[in-house]
Amino acid sequence: MEGAFFDLDKTVIARASIAAFGRHFYRGGLISRSTVVRALASQFVYLHLGASEEKLQKIRESVLILTRGWDQEEVSRIVRETLDDVVEPIIYAEALDLIESHKAEGRRVYLVSASPEEIVSPLADYLGVDGAIASTAVVDADGRYTGEMAFYAYGEFKAEAIRELAAHEGIDLEASYAYSDSYTDAPMLEAVGHPVAVNPDRVLARLAREHGWETVQFSRPVRLRDHVPVPSLPTAAAVTGVAIAATGAAVLAWRYGQRFRGAS
Repeated sequence: MEGAFFDLDKTVIARASIAAFGRHFYRGGLISRSTVVRALASQFVYLHLGASEEKLQKIRESVLILTRGWDQEEVSRIVRETLDDVVEPIIYAEALDLIESHKAEGRRVYLVSASPEEIVSPLADYLGVDGAIASTAVVDADGRYTGEMAFYAYGEFKAEAIRELAAHEGIDLEASYAYSDSYTDAPMLEAVGHPVAVNPDRVLARLAREHGWETVQFSRPVRLRDHVPVPSLPTAAAVTGVAIAATGAAVLAWRYGQRFRGAS
């Protein structure tokens, strides 16, 4: 069996998935106007200038501080009510075409993202793929964020999760594909036999040239409903647990969590 593993932000969708929710968390009273402004700045840096390890660490720390004490139920409600409108219009048509092509050729398709599983898993359902590897956070007995993480689906952790999933599902990684825009996903790309750099940042573009990896550009966001027929987003999937929030950081330090839909 073969697989195809897709990073989410700037690979399947045209924006940082977490940043897109900043306005809705502001309206829900969870973050301040100044936080929204900082979120937009972080979004600009990520999309246009890239993010160093130092910048990402600062982002992770600030997000953990910001979300500590947030009520899980309220965050879940906001995510449930806005996920479709926020994410659905910004999906790349080219990514949808590739996903459908891999599915038609019998490959198992997964989203692999550092974003919270509360966003990634519902989107995996929405796209009709086989599952997701995503990040999760810890909540206390009262259902509030503790400011701690269970595991972070980032960098080498993504690659480890892919290898674990492949072993569990009997997927031949040497015959499989992986897609990402970021140099931080180099371990994920190196884990498969067919790595593809999508809208690569400068470092990944250089790595792709050095290793002879395929490079492609996605540029056509399209409403999913206008591209292929899809089922309505199930409420249960939309709110799998903690919707950890986001102020605009493209990559959040959520801890690792993964859900294998259809696993034996």
